[in-house]
Amino acid sequence: MVRPRCRGETLCAPYADGRGVTFVALSPSDVMAQPWLSCLLLPALVVSVAANVAPKFLANMTIVTLPEDLPVGAEAFWLVAEDQDNDPLTYGISGVYASFFTVTTNTGQVRLVRPLDFETLNSFSINIFVSDGQNSVQRVMYVIVEDRNDNAPVFQNTAFSTSIDETLPVGSVVFSVLAVDADTGSAGAVVYSIEKVIPSTGDSEHLFRILANGSVVLNGSLSYNNKSAFYQLQLKACDSGGMYEGSIITQCSSPVFLSISVVDQADLDPQFVREFYSATVSEDAAKGTSVLKVEAVDGDKGINDPVIYSITNSTRPGWFDIGVDGVLRVSAPLDREQLLAEDEEVQLQVTATEEHPNIHGQEAKVSTWVTLRVTDVNDHKPEFYNCSLEGCTFTSQEACTNFSGYVDEHASPRIPVDGLTMAAYDPDKGSNGTFLLSLGGPDAQAFSVSPERAVGSADVQVLVRVSALVDYEQQTVMVVQVMATDSVSQNASIATVTIHLRDINDHRPTFPQSLYVLTVSEHSATGSVVTSSIHATDPDTGERGRITYSLLPGNGEDLFEVDPVSGTVTVKNGELLDREVQAVYYLTLQATDGGNQSTSTTLQIHLLDINDNAPVVSGSYNIFVQEEEGNVSVTIQAHDNDEPGTNNSRLLFSLLPGPYSHNFSVDPDTGFLRNLGPLDREAIDPALGGRIVLTVLVSDCGVPVRSTEVNVTITVEDINDNLPVFSQSSYHFLVQERRPGVLVGAVEAQDADGTEANNRISFSLSGSGANSFVIRGLVLGSGWAEGQIWLPPDLTLDYEAQPFFNLTVSAENPDPQAGVATVEVLVAVEDVNDEPPTLDSASLAGNLVAENGSQHGQVAEVVAWDVDTGAQLEIQLVSVICTKGGADVGGLCHGWFSVAANGSVYVNQSEAIDYEACDLVTLVVRAWDLTTDPGFQAYSSNGSLLITIQDVNDNAPYFLPESKTFVIIPELVMPDQQVASVQARDDDSGNNGAILFSILQVDFISEDGATIPFQGFFRISTSSEADVFTGNIELVTSLDSTLQGTYQVMVQAQDRPSVGSAQEARITLNLFTVDQSYRVRLQFSTPREEVGANTVAIKEALAQATRTTVYVVNIQDIGSVARAQAHSYLDAYFVFSNGSALTLNELSVMIRNDQDALTQLLQLGLVVLGSQESQESDLPNVLISVIIALGVALLLALVIMTVALLCMRKSYHRKLRATNAAKEARKTAAGVMPSGPAIPGTNMYNTERANPMLNLPTNDLDLEYFSTGNLDDISLNSLDDNSVDLDKKHREMKEEPHSQQGPAPEPLSVVLAGRQAGVGTQQQQKSSFTNAGLDTTDL
Repeated sequence: MVRPRCRGETLCAPYADGRGVTFVALSPSDVMAQPWLSCLLLPALVVSVAANVAPKFLANMTIVTLPEDLPVGAEAFWLVAEDQDNDPLTYGISGVYASFFTVTTNTGQVRLVRPLDFETLNSFSINIFVSDGQNSVQRVMYVIVEDRNDNAPVFQNTAFSTSIDETLPVGSVVFSVLAVDADTGSAGAVVYSIEKVIPSTGDSEHLFRILANGSVVLNGSLSYNNKSAFYQLQLKACDSGGMYEGSIITQCSSPVFLSISVVDQADLDPQFVREFYSATVSEDAAKGTSVLKVEAVDGDKGINDPVIYSITNSTRPGWFDIGVDGVLRVSAPLDREQLLAEDEEVQLQVTATEEHPNIHGQEAKVSTWVTLRVTDVNDHKPEFYNCSLEGCTFTSQEACTNFSGYVDEHASPRIPVDGLTMAAYDPDKGSNGTFLLSLGGPDAQAFSVSPERAVGSADVQVLVRVSALVDYEQQTVMVVQVMATDSVSQNASIATVTIHLRDINDHRPTFPQSLYVLTVSEHSATGSVVTSSIHATDPDTGERGRITYSLLPGNGEDLFEVDPVSGTVTVKNGELLDREVQAVYYLTLQATDGGNQSTSTTLQIHLLDINDNAPVVSGSYNIFVQEEEGNVSVTIQAHDNDEPGTNNSRLLFSLLPGPYSHNFSVDPDTGFLRNLGPLDREAIDPALGGRIVLTVLVSDCGVPVRSTEVNVTITVEDINDNLPVFSQSSYHFLVQERRPGVLVGAVEAQDADGTEANNRISFSLSGSGANSFVIRGLVLGSGWAEGQIWLPPDLTLDYEAQPFFNLTVSAENPDPQAGVATVEVLVAVEDVNDEPPTLDSASLAGNLVAENGSQHGQVAEVVAWDVDTGAQLEIQLVSVICTKGGADVGGLCHGWFSVAANGSVYVNQSEAIDYEACDLVTLVVRAWDLTTDPGFQAYSSNGSLLITIQDVNDNAPYFLPESKTFVIIPELVMPDQQVASVQARDDDSGNNGAILFSILQVDFISEDGATIPFQGFFRISTSSEADVFTGNIELVTSLDSTLQGTYQVMVQAQDRPSVGSAQEARITLNLFTVDQSYRVRLQFSTPREEVGANTVAIKEALAQATRTTVYVVNIQDIGSVARAQAHSYLDAYFVFSNGSALTLNELSVMIRNDQDALTQLLQLGLVVLGSQESQESDLPNVLISVIIALGVALLLALVIMTVALLCMRKSYHRKLRATNAAKEARKTAAGVMPSGPAIPGTNMYNTERANPMLNLPTNDLDLEYFSTGNLDDISLNSLDDNSVDLDKKHREMKEEPHSQQGPAPEPLSVVLAGRQAGVGTQQQQKSSFTNAGLDTTDL
């Protein structure tokens, strides 16, 4: 099916003509003019239609994608169509952009003839068509041009230059460039790079970097003075690569240059012209003497700020000052000798400061050190100092005139005096500092001085010159005087030296005794003193008379040690001092003086005994004895290793306290053990098995006391000396009636004898009714038995016959010599509890409990009773049923309540009780008689305790989600009309859940964002259904249709509790306004009633196509004057969920794109889409078109009438000729061809299927459009079918069957048919098909 091109209309509507479906384009002018045209042109336009099927493009012939670098002349794509008739197809392309391609018409191959360019035209459409010679099909094909990397980035501006401060921080943006690549994707993604930096130095290579956005960033620090003041950057921009002519390439721009000028800033401190300044000045220079000039300049060459000089630091403050000209001058007296420790130099720190601060607001300054050397003059004499030359500072505190020292008597010549620290010093320099040294004084003859001459400073030594004069016995102290004389000025200083003589070692140490006898306790603590009174003497003095003590190697040297100074002998290792191992030790004590002369004496050390050994017990002790008659007698054997005959080895025996120690005694000296009385095995703990364990303590008499324990085991053998004893004096048992073979009770008896042979017990029954019972013995333990009284399996008791029995139970040992023990047993018959308990229905009455922790404690009590005596009842909770509104809600309320055994019902989880979750709790309970006989029912029937949960206002209202979009169309909305609605719920019940809606605020938000308060324009009413409350928002007054925007309505939902405060919720609704410009009119070919009946289906189809909400405004019939194909119209708005609406063009596009919706709408009668305004505005044009159409129709009518008259005239002449031909045919014999020429109008004509009148084919007359098939050709050339065949000598008549209801027979055909019958031919012939336009009936 081929859709014709529609001119000026919005939609093409289908109509049926009986042969197929044809799309007719309807415009407003067509609608008005078509009834007249169809009436006037109907006779001339009714023609037959050929049954040829049109070709069809393949389904994918809608879009094609071509790369923009496709070469001109290359194959672009193929046009492919199908034709069911297999007719030859001809392809073509038309449209504005058809010039890009050329088509091979017979194959459909399409080649490119003009280059494509994505950047100028990335997509376009062409019209493709195919024809089979009779039908032509046209379709729009979209051509998508694929981008290729055929463009290089282009910088938007090539004149790049900028100036930056040299203090610009690293990372700052210097300049930004922009290069644009017209390509897309990675081929259009520009990557910037810096190709070269001029000047090309090592520090400028990476001084700048460029970011991905084209920003050039400073990557290092700048310096106007130390680096370049100008830079030039060569920049390049490349894309990220893309496909071009079959390969991936990268396109780059032409390089551009960025010029960067560095602006000098006051960021550098000034600099001194020279790196080092030094000068000399005499120490006697006058004040104001010029010494040196310094000079500094501004480090910022482009600024050159003046500098100011100052002395900021000095090793000798105040000695010098500096002027504004940088000249250093003497400002105080100088003294070179004060600078000796400073190498005779004064260090000055000179600071040069710029007049103006730097860019940071701080002073720009620089400092340098200036060295000034002070030269010497002879202004000092030599002096003596009490110090060594290396460590002497020659301060006034060290100056000294008295010295002392030591020397051994009779020391050799040239031996210096010890302890003499003496230095001579003259601070002057050179010859000014040269001095002479000499000796004087009373003892100058015995000593000499060294050196005798010195320059500046020297260590002074006094040496022994004559040894014989240095005699300790003659003189212990000697005095000399040392004189230092300046060699130039002859100024001198004198120092006195006192020399102390030292004695020498000439004596040996001696002890008062040669043997010392000492004692010490064994195991004395390490460090214990053995003796501190042994001393040696030496007549020598001093160091030589100092004595050192030591122990010589020998026996015991590892056990003792001596203090080398005091001679005190102490224990070195007390643990090894054991008298029992060795009792006496011999040591040698040596004394040595300072001259290494020594002597020795002997120490005899005896160890004193201490109590360090515990007694030792010999053997083990196990004794067996019979109870009552046996006796214990045993002696404990023990000894002690300490010194015999002392308290340390004397032993004492005693019994330690124990459970049975009071029955025995032990002799303290001999250790003899015996019992104090008869022994009873039954008095011993049965768990001990008759064994008594005594602990004997053996201790010595030393200090501290040491002891040893020994166990004595005594086994007491048992004899049968005890009778069984019942646990009770009498027994009382209860037994239920009618229960055979049950246990009545049990008696217990014990025998105190300790062995099984003597304590085994047997039971027997006697007394009234003893035959009704049996007793069975059971051993419970050693000497402990139980007698169980049972009813025989075949015997029951009867409470009414005998309510109790008196029995006697006997217990005896197997020994026939032993006695028998008895006890009385009373057996009472017990009545049976056989009735179940019953619940009190009054206690199961309903209860009310409020939710959310409103109620605590007991809320109800379940009561039960039992007719049996002694019944013990307990209330049990069987199950809990939770319901809400009669529906089971599961187990969420199971923990809310608890039921005690006494029937009290308590609130268990008060805070968890929630009316909204469960409004009725059913507690299923029952009573249980704990004493009911197992054979009978112990439980009552189940009862239900209903607890109704009372609601409290604990839930705020909440709005239900609303998916609707509320749209206000001013022309549709009238006062009192609902424009929006909200729904809310409150999970509470009653008044707590009743919701009242109110409007708090209304604002109008215009399209430009302005907010206008609107009050009183809307009201809200409240209604409810079930538990959902609906607030219907209604319009109070008409709205201004000129306002375009959104009404924001704030709605409040508030509950109305009977008690307590109300709870509320709020929501803001958006009411979108839609003006009349979005009103769209749809015209239908069906009447208004049918459109109204199909409104739902029409809205569904429109909503499917547009995904909007359809608001129908009006449905009306179209007036008869304006009616063409359309009979009615429907006005509507198409609004999206966000409040925006569709325009006519947008609606048309969306309907065309949804074929299913379009088909459905066409089936529902849709013929035209248009806006109301456009249709109203076209009415004058329609009227003009109608007038023109009427004029054209009148002209056509005149032409048709003229043609009809001419045709009638020609038809009349033709019929005359046909009549003459019939006459001739009757005269001519069958099979004979007349010799005369062909007569016009007869069946003899020259051209096949030619017109009898014009002798031309119908094709040449352009009359094929009248033909519906070969039958038309036969009818037009009917005379040809009646031609005579001269070769076969007979005639063949072609006869075509036709309807009996056709027109009257044509005369010429009848004549020919009669002639054929006259000759008597038997062959069946076909009749001709009569052409109604060429018959001769009216002749």
